[in-house]
Amino acid sequence: MDLETRITQFKSLIESDPDNDMAHFSLGNALLQAERLDEAAESFIRCTEINRGMTKAFQLAGRALIDSGKKDQAQEILTWGYIESVTRGDMLPKKAIEEMLGEIDAPIPEVVQKGDQSNTPTSGGDFRCSKTGQMGHKLARPPFKNGVGKWIQDSISKETFDEWISMGTKIINELRLDLSRDDHDAAYDYAMRLYLGLTDDLFKQVMDGAEPPMPDGQFTGVIEDIMAMGGHLESEQGNLHTRVE
Repeated sequence: MDLETRITQFKSLIESDPDNDMAHFSLGNALLQAERLDEAAESFIRCTEINRGMTKAFQLAGRALIDSGKKDQAQEILTWGYIESVTRGDMLPKKAIEEMLGEIDAPIPEVVQKGDQSNTPTSGGDFRCSKTGQMGHKLARPPFKNGVGKWIQDSISKETFDEWISMGTKIINELRLDLSRDDHDAAYDYAMRLYLGLTDDLFKQVMDGAEPPMPDGQFTGVIEDIMAMGGHLESEQGNLHTRVE
């Protein structure tokens, strides 16, 4: 399907469902690929207005605005995006937004993560999770018998890891992953690293220099979109799977 056809389809979907955040996000992606930067930025910004949890949309709006020479507008949307990504623990958009703010010589806002305001345990535990900044319980044992498993036990609370298991199940079901296949296992592993904030550099550090397994390109964008949606896949009703067939 060519870009113009995709753009027309997403616009038609938005006409029938103006508050569909994913439709605005997908339209923005198509417009960005077509190098229609101002329109792409407008679509991504509308997506963030509907759903501030779509932190990837802040990132891509900023990119489109920078590339179209609108640095002041880019600074405004990227600043909001940085705040949202930090408070939500969305590490991939946070890193990208931070780099773009540096690219336009804009200050990095100071953000206090949720849970950092007090040392009082919010989940009845005495272990602080590196992803959320909130107190919880430490995992009784590493979930995997390798450096990643040890990092998760040392850094991620049981509550957060349980949330990942729920998210991971959604991803397996939505993308119809068969974890006996290396490419599908790599896609699941990539999603887990994004969700928990395990960067590529940190992966190499905890795995004695080994490169992180990367999924095929067909999976990468879809998984990043899922992370941007905060795992709210119910409205997609299998649509994401068609992007990796």
